[in-house]
Amino acid sequence: MNPLATSSIEALAHVTRRHFLGSGSLGLGGLALSSLLGHSLEGASSAEEPFAPTASHYPARVKNVILLSVSGGPSHLDLFDYKPELVKRDGQDCPASLTDGKPFAFTSGTPKLLGTPQKFAQYGQSGAWVSAAMPNVAAIADELTFIKSLHTDQFNHGPAELLLLTGIPRTAGRPSIGSWVTYGLGSESQDVPGFIVFTSGGSLPSSGKAGWGSGFLPSVYQGVQCRTGGDPVLYLSDPEGMDRSLRRQSLDALNDLNRIHAQQLKQAETATRIAQYEMAFRMQAVVPELMDLSHEPTGLLEDYGAQPGAASFANNCLLARRLVEKGVRFVQLSDWGWDFHGTNPNEDLRDNLVKRCTLMDRPVAALIRDLKNRGLLDETLVIWIGEFGRTPFREGRTAAGPYVGRDHHPFSNTMFMAGGGLKRGYTHGATDELGFNVVENPVHIHDIQATILHLLGLDHTKLTYRFQGRDYRLTDVGGKVVQEVLA
Repeated sequence: MNPLATSSIEALAHVTRRHFLGSGSLGLGGLALSSLLGHSLEGASSAEEPFAPTASHYPARVKNVILLSVSGGPSHLDLFDYKPELVKRDGQDCPASLTDGKPFAFTSGTPKLLGTPQKFAQYGQSGAWVSAAMPNVAAIADELTFIKSLHTDQFNHGPAELLLLTGIPRTAGRPSIGSWVTYGLGSESQDVPGFIVFTSGGSLPSSGKAGWGSGFLPSVYQGVQCRTGGDPVLYLSDPEGMDRSLRRQSLDALNDLNRIHAQQLKQAETATRIAQYEMAFRMQAVVPELMDLSHEPTGLLEDYGAQPGAASFANNCLLARRLVEKGVRFVQLSDWGWDFHGTNPNEDLRDNLVKRCTLMDRPVAALIRDLKNRGLLDETLVIWIGEFGRTPFREGRTAAGPYVGRDHHPFSNTMFMAGGGLKRGYTHGATDELGFNVVENPVHIHDIQATILHLLGLDHTKLTYRFQGRDYRLTDVGGKVVQEVLA
């Protein structure tokens, strides 16, 4: 008997029933992964190129996604969903027929209606209504596809954001949308991960790192969080005293050990570990230059409002363009700080929303223009979305206070998209005259997820992964493609 077979038998002798059941799913998952990627777990190269591009279910309209996740619930009624009747009835009691039996985070009784303090106008040939708080986005209104009938099942930040980003409102280890996309399609870049994440706003989003986790998918598909200051990725640099050649030797030795382990136990995560080591080695040479904005033209930096070396949403938008240009499949920008309840001066909707928009408006418009100028917009999908909307009435705790804000509102919201495969300068859906309920073409969060996958050439009902005895998918048991927004 050869030594490898002997060592395999000895290893199996120490495998308990609990370990077998726990790792069995990983082994099956590894086989499914290897089948998807055209690899075999039998060889040493089992899944060492997990981001190799793979065929979609049908021809894709776009190749890459930039998801702008606006964390905190931006007020659609003060940005995109103009309601003259709500302005007219400002300060009146909200009709009980709208609020009775509805859950709100901080409001009870009879709240007062709140007309927007922002000025609105129509822009472009499409005549899209946009607030004066977003002048740069308003200027590109004809590039945008608005959905004004978005609704969700959740009225608190964490669950609502998890539903948006992972398809389920619980922290149960479900894969994020970026993980599903890279699992299904791979990436055109083999030097950087297929799924990269940036955060801004001074805090993690309400969903935390679960918003870009891989859940039960192989961990190689989780989002890699990058920084705009210091080392772009923590622990990416070699330890002091280790040069590139020595690093290569040590990595080869580790990979030899991991390959033996993979042959013995057929664990998918061992193959993932090999792939991650190799990816990190390549990233050391590529990422520092890729994240360096100092070589971008001065005019372009000014257009974004970006400053090399700074930590800002503007820098993240410019980096997102550089990454999709490099072939990264999915870039997620999470911007925290849009929760305007009005309980203190910093949450006052009148002035502070405008200040917040100033940080967002300019770089978003610049990103879309930049992609278009480079011929990348037709193959990239840009999505601007928050976890829910805001109420058309004042938040309950602020009814008699000096500051103005709105409560969480799951029943209606507005989002916009730009890019390939979409009707540009188009608005889908509508809410009632007060902006409370959707009255035309309702769109659920799962419908948005299905539509994103569809534009990438993926059938959301077929992109599945078997875990603990059943097939899972991003859209759970719901979701339908919003055909009306497609060109």
